[in-house]
Amino acid sequence: MGRGAAWPIAGVYSAVAVATKIQEAQEFVAEIPVEYASERKIREFNKLYYRFNHWPIWIFVFFIAPGPLTFDLFEHGFDWRMAIWLGAVLVGTGIAGWRGRLPGVEPRPYIIRFTEDRPNPLYRRVCYTFAWSEAITFALLNIAGNIDAIVTGHWHLKQIYLYAYYPVAASIWMLGVFGQLPRVKASTKGEGHERRYFYGSVWAVCWAQPAFWVMWKVMPRTRPGEIIKLLIFLAILAFVGNLARLGRLPRTRPIVPGELAVSD
Repeated sequence: MGRGAAWPIAGVYSAVAVATKIQEAQEFVAEIPVEYASERKIREFNKLYYRFNHWPIWIFVFFIAPGPLTFDLFEHGFDWRMAIWLGAVLVGTGIAGWRGRLPGVEPRPYIIRFTEDRPNPLYRRVCYTFAWSEAITFALLNIAGNIDAIVTGHWHLKQIYLYAYYPVAASIWMLGVFGQLPRVKASTKGEGHERRYFYGSVWAVCWAQPAFWVMWKVMPRTRPGEIIKLLIFLAILAFVGNLARLGRLPRTRPIVPGELAVSD
């Protein structure tokens, strides 16, 4: 083969190599896999089963909002107080869902452009504020209770929930009021990244909290046992949080903005 014929072939190989490098660069941002908004399926309406499946999420969020009551639920079981509160939550979220005022329960998606500076509706800001407060407050109080048990040799978790839950939760509610939490800001412009912080936190606590409850129930109430509880709880939070940071869990990959997309 002559040198003249080799040049076009070399050019093709070079073009393929460059295209491959560009594609690899687009698929990863700082070694974190991303999703392209332009590749996400666009839907005009949320199907009924999709809306209905999101309703229990918000039932749970608002049902566990009274932290001391939730502590009693896990310590002693369901009673008439929980039944009354659950009924109120069912009615309230049912009405909100029927009116399309719960995230994921809307008749049609609210966010379709991740770069659009669109007002964040009040119902989204309220719902995500409560979800953030529970994800953070329950974890902080459990850590505080575990450290207290290590230091004093006794568990005072009930008292901690009784006196500290609402002050801690209220401070997070105030952050939500001023739009200082991901997905609770006045604009939905940063949704492509903010949602990964939210779901990463949810994944972490959803793995760590049940493990903590089981350990609290079955592990020996000794100082070495309390230290093991704390280390396992923190390890789960760190491990799952890192998986979320790397985009290895559902809905934790950054969505590259600029095209049409759908979020919930």
